[in-house]
Amino acid sequence: MDLLHRSVNVVDAEQFAIADPRESPKLRQLSTQKTSIPKILKPKKLIVELQAARMSTSLKLADDQRFALMKFRRSVQDVLQPHHDDHFLLRWLRARKWDPTAAEKMLRDSLNWRKHWDVDHLSDWDLPQSVKNYLPYGLCGFDKDGAPVIVIPFAGMDMYGMLHVVTQRDIVKVTVKILDHYLKLAREQSKKHGQIANQLTVIFDMEGFNLKQYIWRPAGELVLLLIQMYEANYPEILKTCFIINAPRVFAFAFSVAKKFLNEYTLSKIQIYKADPSKWQAAILKIIPKDQLPAHFGGTLCDPDGNPRLTSKICQGGKIPKEMYTNNTDKLNDDFTSVVVRKGGKLEFDISAPIKGSMLSWEFRSEGHDIKFGILKKDTTNGTQTEVIPIRKVASHQSDEIGVLTCEDPATYSIVFDNTYSLLRNKKLHYSVRILPPTKELQEMASIA
Repeated sequence: MDLLHRSVNVVDAEQFAIADPRESPKLRQLSTQKTSIPKILKPKKLIVELQAARMSTSLKLADDQRFALMKFRRSVQDVLQPHHDDHFLLRWLRARKWDPTAAEKMLRDSLNWRKHWDVDHLSDWDLPQSVKNYLPYGLCGFDKDGAPVIVIPFAGMDMYGMLHVVTQRDIVKVTVKILDHYLKLAREQSKKHGQIANQLTVIFDMEGFNLKQYIWRPAGELVLLLIQMYEANYPEILKTCFIINAPRVFAFAFSVAKKFLNEYTLSKIQIYKADPSKWQAAILKIIPKDQLPAHFGGTLCDPDGNPRLTSKICQGGKIPKEMYTNNTDKLNDDFTSVVVRKGGKLEFDISAPIKGSMLSWEFRSEGHDIKFGILKKDTTNGTQTEVIPIRKVASHQSDEIGVLTCEDPATYSIVFDNTYSLLRNKKLHYSVRILPPTKELQEMASIA
């Protein structure tokens, strides 16, 4: 019979832990009843199960949910740590729609992942301080429920530069380290303010966001990797997420990212365009002014009056090329390689048949620069208009990456011009794509 249906309370169980079972009147009495304690339960383990049972009754769960929680708890008892209470277990259960078997697999996979990345010892590891100075994030305070508030000035993340200084693995490690640090802080807050403080409130400031660097494959792939890692290993840690000052082009980026986010995460995200009157009101409903930088409508400032609170929130920035050490310029299978002859040019057309499509390009040249530009063709009269002026690009020093929103259906002419060089051929590797508009992009077309 289930422990929940036994007439045993925790006070009784505490006696079991300090007394010989044969000398305990309570135990002798229980042993004569049908609801006797199974011999396989040791006294201290019994206490744990009874405490867990009492806790599960206080969670206001439906009977089938309580049963799923009990089944899940017992199946993972061998790997649970002291802070893995029922609130922790419920995150995994809800993430797997109350299927205890699926939740067990998710949790065990995550614990194996933590071992693989040595997560519990990442406190002994860190990025060089010179690199950390370019990671845009920081804790500004706590929301009205006591949950930590993290601010991320996202446009300050130089993903291209970062991946030329450290590896993708390093960025994953530092992300995990930061998440675990804030989750430990949230657990401490929950001891004072209750479980409602055991999550994170996040503000992503997208002011100045440029999609260009995320069209670069290593950066785009890393962002998706981090999202997948987050969803697989940190279920339901997000209390609220404000994405503010979102430019129109952010709609495309989010339409890609949301495919990797689960329903719970999406339900916690609020997106606002560059309209402080709207997003400040929403933020101040949750975060007190004295816990929020003045830049976002609060009262916190640096001693020098800086409203962005840079003493606590790193703003990131462009990483100097002198710091570059890693060469991530590996050719992709879908790159086209050509030689543009001296005094010649490469020109080809690409069609964007749907309004709102995105024209993206990425290329590099070997050894020397080359001119690049994009022309828009008028099919009615055959004229061409420069939309990206043809100019000399130092694509031999770093990848040239860009994106263009096609306001109307049109044909574009891509130009790689080497007519100015009469002595050198130019070897070129390029990828040019038309990305069709998504439903989300069309719905958010009003974002400016």
